[in-house]
Amino acid sequence: MKAQWISIPVDDQARALKFYTDRLGFIPKVDVPVGEDFRWLTVVSPENPDGVEVVLEPKGHPAADTYTKALAADGIPINQFAVEDVQAEYDRLSNLGVTFTQEPTTMGPVTTAVLDDTVGNLIQLIHQEEGEPDLP
Repeated sequence: MKAQWISIPVDDQARALKFYTDRLGFIPKVDVPVGEDFRWLTVVSPENPDGVEVVLEPKGHPAADTYTKALAADGIPINQFAVEDVQAEYDRLSNLGVTFTQEPTTMGPVTTAVLDDTVGNLIQLIHQEEGEPDLP
């Protein structure tokens, strides 16, 4: 068994695609219409185009909006993306107009920052120092 897809519920698939590609730097992988209003829409890291796909999932289920709003209100990221240098990504993304709810913060072996993805979610950027035990 392996992880192949992670779903991130989004308010607007077109706006999500633009943000995740133009700002975060992901590349489109799959874009297939599903019904009249939705798409099976995935993006991947350019560093691993055959790796895990991020599904930009439309909030079709009534609970999805309640769930993501509750997480955001409590400052809890819906997902995490690994980066080599949190401060450098924070600077790059800030210069592109990305809003952060948490500036780079070092907590023991990890450094994190949290951004608003413009489609209803908080996303955490994280770097774990080499040689440190894996996070739980």
